[in-house]
Amino acid sequence: MTRPTPAEVRKMRKAELVAWCKELGLDVEGTVDTLRTRLLENIEKPPAEEAEGAPSAAEPAKAEEEPEEPQPEEAEPEAEEEEEAGRKTEGAHAPKAKPKLDPKVAQALKLRRVIASRRPAFRHQEWFRYQRLGEKWRNPKGMHSKIHRHFGYRPNVPSIGYRGPKAARGLHPSGFREVLVHNLRELEGIDPKVQAARIAGTVGTRKRLEIQAAAAEKGIRVLNRREEE
Repeated sequence: MTRPTPAEVRKMRKAELVAWCKELGLDVEGTVDTLRTRLLENIEKPPAEEAEGAPSAAEPAKAEEEPEEPQPEEAEPEAEEEEEAGRKTEGAHAPKAKPKLDPKVAQALKLRRVIASRRPAFRHQEWFRYQRLGEKWRNPKGMHSKIHRHFGYRPNVPSIGYRGPKAARGLHPSGFREVLVHNLRELEGIDPKVQAARIAGTVGTRKRLEIQAAAAEKGIRVLNRREEE
């Protein structure tokens, strides 16, 4: 099929322009003027001359370099291997100790988490009106207080129904029973299977590090452990 002349392209309608653009592999989107301009540019463009050129002179082949023989590496001394092993051991993650719980206690801990997620936030009466009150809970005592009189459209007040299971009361979220420690002697009576140590806030840094080191030797978990600075 012969290509149309520029004069024929200028007389074509949009349907004919679209058909010729499809035939020549051009874009068919746009107005009539855009399609006509696109088609004219393609028709008036001279065909690209194929350059068939043979290489004028053969390039000299490069001599292949012979691969160098790998030199045997010197064996590392045993001291360096021991140092690397020590670094890996220091950087490894040490899992925290876990308590040996009775199935009933473990179930009670799960139930306590569920109850805590459903428990509403108890706030001071009219905490949203007076900033000085804060969000802490205080029992309303006014004779006309709607919260004190338990009106249904007012927030709930703390009651025994919001309490958690008895088997899990006083336990750390991990399941350990906390024991407050002030010195090294108080670590002796701790059972590492069910109890964990919590170092008192009045203990200094030097004694704290000593307690942490002694607890690590005995396998006792420290709940408020601090890393050495």
